[in-house]
Amino acid sequence: MGAWQPLPDDLPPEVRHFVEQLRQLKDRTGLSLVALGARTAYSKSSWQRYLNATQPPPRQAVAALCRVADVGKDEAERFGVRWELAVQAWPKPVPLPTTAELEGAAAEGGGEEYEDDPTLPWWDAPPSRSGPPTGRLLAVAVVLAVALVLAAVVGAVVLG
Repeated sequence: MGAWQPLPDDLPPEVRHFVEQLRQLKDRTGLSLVALGARTAYSKSSWQRYLNATQPPPRQAVAALCRVADVGKDEAERFGVRWELAVQAWPKPVPLPTTAELEGAAAEGGGEEYEDDPTLPWWDAPPSRSGPPTGRLLAVAVVLAVALVLAAVVGAVVLG
């Protein structure tokens, strides 16, 4: 297998140990990341993030790798315990700016426009900031409902 990129120096020991063990397990399969992605429900890029410690893997990804590597029940349970310890110690991402902060920065003419990070795990993603439906959305819904009723009436008349 190819050489792994070095893990960050500031990685907590639990995370470092877990990722090193995960890398060894992946190497034991003899599969490339593309082949591993094809054998599991996780893409090559997801495995790259997990195995380079940029994102914690979901528990199901670890279980899938254990199945592909054909590990025994005891070893799979040890990986589950290592996963729990690692996820608890995993470095938290830098907090994302709020909508108000972004709008304030835009109003001042400074800063870049914020874009969601697609690599951010769902459990660390900021909560949705969507408010109640706007009047425009309601108007579109009413127009679509009227068009649907009109189509049904015309269809009934034409088809008799």
